[in-house]
Amino acid sequence: MPSYPFETVDVFTDRRFGGNQLAVFTDARGLSDAQMQALAAEMNYSETTFVLPPDDPANTARVRIFHRTAEMPFAGHPNVGTACVLAAHGRDSDGLLLFEELAGLVEVRVARDADGLVTGATIAAPQALSLGIQLPADAIAACAGLGPQHVLTGRHPPQQASLGVKFVLAEVAPEALARATPDIAAYRRLAQANPGLEGRLSIFFYAWVGGTVRARMFAPLAGTWEDPATGSASATLAALTLSLSDRDSLAFEIAQGVEMGRPSLLQVTARRVGAEIRATVGGGCVPVLKGEATV
Repeated sequence: MPSYPFETVDVFTDRRFGGNQLAVFTDARGLSDAQMQALAAEMNYSETTFVLPPDDPANTARVRIFHRTAEMPFAGHPNVGTACVLAAHGRDSDGLLLFEELAGLVEVRVARDADGLVTGATIAAPQALSLGIQLPADAIAACAGLGPQHVLTGRHPPQQASLGVKFVLAEVAPEALARATPDIAAYRRLAQANPGLEGRLSIFFYAWVGGTVRARMFAPLAGTWEDPATGSASATLAALTLSLSDRDSLAFEIAQGVEMGRPSLLQVTARRVGAEIRATVGGGCVPVLKGEATV
């Protein structure tokens, strides 16, 4: 039986056993779609990546991202973690990697310490900000076991938005965030009542605390009860926040995973590029395990 090497890393942290776990299969040639999906389910992380040769030799790799039940067009921590793993193997070009993904080309820049060891990365989301449907605050509150008064709509109502993968962004009162608990029945009701969601309902609940953000993300319909760090949603929040202002750019930090015991720290930026809004997300990454799977 063929063997496929993999490495695991913790992403958006500077220490092991924090941040968001990721498994990276560094050479996935020969694996079928079904086998990739089965391996992602077996790893049981929020996402697992599979590295393949690029279609365009000018790029670093084609990267496929699977969560427990389906393939993702784009995601944040899988790109950061995959870039760090490949850069540690010398696959970057002066700190730059280019990944071909379903949502488009993802540019990643890795960071190294004084000894040349990879310490983290920053990714540019492959698409400009796009907005989807808005959802009722009371239904969103119910998805987290909160009351309607806990969802704040002064900046924006609960808003579907995307930089390559769709999330619903909902601002909540800071004191409510810690006691939020996903209610899968409420998720199912909301998804069934809104066919425009196409069955995908990942809700990024966030609260401003001064100039920084604390966040939690629940996607139980996709098998992720809670995510320790959601880079793509964080970048999308930065882009949405900029869209609601008259500024040209902004940058802030997002803390996530605290309630799970896997604290994560994400650095986000957004900027106007002509009529578009583009965003980045970055953070640390540390190696954890190496192994191989036989399929």
